[in-house]
Parts: sequence; structure tokens; C-alpha cells
Amino acid sequence: MYQAVRKFVFTDCRCADDASKTYEELFAKLDTNKDGKVDVSELKAGLAAMGIKSGKGAAQKIVSSGDKDQDDGLDFNEFSKYLKEHEKKLRLTFKSLDKNNDGRIDYAEVKQSLADLGVNISKEAAEKILRSIDADGTMTVDWNEWKEHFLFNPATNLQEIIHYWKHSTVLDIGDSLTIPDEFTEEEKTTGVWWKQLTAGAMAGAVSRTGTAPLDRMKVFMQVHSSKSNKISLVGGFKQMLKEGGPTSLWRGNGINVLKIAPETAIKFMAYEQYVALHAKDVPKSIKFEGLTKLGTSLTCDLVSVQVLKTRLTLRKTGQYSGMYDCAKKILKREGVKAFYKGYIPNMLGIIPYAGIDLTVYESLKNFWLSHYAKDTANPGIFVLLGCGTISSTCGQLASYPLALVRTRMQAQASVEGSEQLPMGRLVKKILEKEGFFGLYRGILPNFMKVIPAVSISYVVYEYMRSGLGIQK
Repeated sequence: MYQAVRKFVFTDCRCADDASKTYEELFAKLDTNKDGKVDVSELKAGLAAMGIKSGKGAAQKIVSSGDKDQDDGLDFNEFSKYLKEHEKKLRLTFKSLDKNNDGRIDYAEVKQSLADLGVNISKEAAEKILRSIDADGTMTVDWNEWKEHFLFNPATNLQEIIHYWKHSTVLDIGDSLTIPDEFTEEEKTTGVWWKQLTAGAMAGAVSRTGTAPLDRMKVFMQVHSSKSNKISLVGGFKQMLKEGGPTSLWRGNGINVLKIAPETAIKFMAYEQYVALHAKDVPKSIKFEGLTKLGTSLTCDLVSVQVLKTRLTLRKTGQYSGMYDCAKKILKREGVKAFYKGYIPNMLGIIPYAGIDLTVYESLKNFWLSHYAKDTANPGIFVLLGCGTISSTCGQLASYPLALVRTRMQAQASVEGSEQLPMGRLVKKILEKEGFFGLYRGILPNFMKVIPAVSISYVVYEYMRSGLGIQK
């Protein structure tokens, strides 16, 4: 297979030094009807002529990935851009496999890279993988051999390539590379599941503790600030310090950490599993439905903790002796229903926030890796901070009004003279008395904690993943 590809594509096309010329010649060979674009049928025929037995639907995936104008075909610009971006992704994967950075991959590095993902294979299976790519018979693979082998395979990251190896009709390495939708017993044994949870929990705990004063200020302004009672950032902090001293700035942080640690842990782990599903032939509707169900379940479990967090954050000195005392007094005065106030806006807000936040983050990080990374698959702290800041800002802009309504509903009984209003009437009242921007009270301290909170959360998560040996 490989020799056929090399002869058809690379030997014929490498007579030109310029990459664009190479792509032009290759495009001309694939565009058999000379209509200025390569469609799925032409690409299938071209791949077959080159002897490439890629996975089911490979040609469709390539065209869909590069077809920016949605005309069911790739013109030359789309074709060349796809190949250039695909090469960059392949180089990052090659670098991750090349453990000793000698420019070549041997069987031990293949075996180790798969073991890092919780997939153990024999020496013979690793050698079989190498033989399928190795063009010069050295039992090692250099960058050119890797690129030429995978150039017309839509698989880019190692997990997608593993599935290609397993399902390839040319390479049969048995059931040892079976990676189902859920955690395998092998993954459970090697600790992938608890490592993902630990990394996410640590990320949430560190970020929230560091930004607790700003979080308390946000809640304070959400509940008490209005057109008639304007509270500035400086004035609010002075008021809190006067009432309870420096430690009062961290009121509610204990339960906030208890709340955010499992929430962040499950959010990150759910997204890791979603990304893993994304590489497989699973309908998008099923994938989204599963993520939505998990998000809804998570919301139901944590909304009562959110009520406690809101009350403890807003409490005055001596009002509650602790978390248990707060819960007991709420239960006695307001009943069980009080613990589920704000459930509806909380449920409506968590899915768009988490979806926008994580999707924008991954998209920005992958964009940087595709366009600017040269010799490393590690974006670095400043890139991660930038991606986290932008993604969190996008998520918060979309979901902040729901968060404000949720907080006011949870705080109503603790604010003297406050009406007990349902979500619809509360939103209407805010719009009538304070206008549209009344739904964004407290957003200034909220944005001020974006960089040191959510961005740090992503950085801690990335480095915890790396330290615990978790690979994407």
C-alpha cells in the first residue's frame, strides 16, 4: 500500500520544490472531470488508485473537513489548506510518539505511547504497526514516512490513529486496541477515570479559592445592587471589610470548593469522554444527548449546595456558625423546597455555559496548535490562559442573566422585605425597574475573576493531566 502511495503521489509530485506546485499536480490528478473541485467520488477513486485502504467514510470526512463553502467538493484553495493543516496536526502526533526526540519512531515508543493511553500491546503488535508504515525497511519511522502514510487519512490525533489501526483491513492487531465508549476495565485498573476526576477537582478548588473575594463581591452586587442602591467595587469591599474583617472576603468558600470541585471534575471528565466519542462513528445526536443528560443530572445534584453557598456568602457576622447550622435553619424556616430555589435558571444556564466554554477553549487551543505550533504539542501557560479567558468570557456572557436570576431566587428569603417571586415574574420585575442591563449586575467582578479563576482552572487541569500521565 505505502509503496503505491509513494509512487503515485510523492515521487511524481516532488519534482517541484514548491509545496503549492506539488498540491497543484496532485489536485489535477484527482480532479478527473476537470470541474475545478474534487468531490467524494473522485477522492475515493484517487485513494483507491493510490492503494490506500482507509477507514469507512474517510473520503467523506476529508471533504467535509475541508469544504468551507459547503458545495460538496474541495476547490484547490480548500484542498491545499486542508493538506497543510492536516500535516501540522500529523507532525504534533509524530512528536508525541517520538519520546526521545531523535526524529524516528521505534516499536518501543509506539508501545509506550499506547500504554500511556491505557492500551497495552505486545512487542510483536508494535512491530507490525511499524512495518505497515516503514518504507525503507529500517523498522523505524521518520517524519516523511509518517506524513506520507497518513496524508490522506482523516485521523490526526493518536486516539483516532489507534482506531484506524484497529479497523484497518490491512493491519489486524486484534482486540487489544478495543476502546469502547465507556471506561474499559483496563482504564479503570490503570486509573484513568480517577486521574481525570482528580485533575478536574484540583483545578476547580485552586481557582475558586484564589478568587473567592471577587466571587463574594459578585454575589453581593447581584443581590443588593440596583439603580437606587448602586454599589461600587471599592465601596462593596470596604463595606465587607468593615463588617467582618479580611477573613469575611472568603465567606462561603468552603462550601464553594465542595461544590465546584466535583462539578469541575465531572465537567472535564464528561468533555474528555465526549471528545473520545467524537473520534468514532457515533451519531452527533447521540453524543449531544448523552452530554445533555449528564449536565442535567449534575445540575439536579448540586443546586441544593448552590443555595447553601449563596446564603453563606451573603451571611452577616454570627448569622450562621457553619454549613450545618445554615442548612438546619433554612430547613426549619423555609422547608425542603428552599434548597431547590433557582433550579430552573440553574438548569437552563449550565448547559450553554459549559458547552460554549469548553468548545471555544478547545477550538482556540487547536487553532493555535494547527497554525503556530512547530516543534511541540504543548501550547504553554500563556496560550492556555488566553484560551481560557476568551472561552470563559463567551460562556458567561451567554449565561450570566440566568445566573443572576438564580442567585436572587436563592437569596430572596434572606433579604429583608424581598418578595418571593418565581423566575418569570422576577425577570419581568428586573427588566421593568432596572432595564436589560439589570440582568448583568455584578458582571464587573465576575469578569475580573475570569483570568485568575477559569484560566487558572484550565492551566491546573492541563498540568495535572500531564503530571498524572493522562493523554488526549
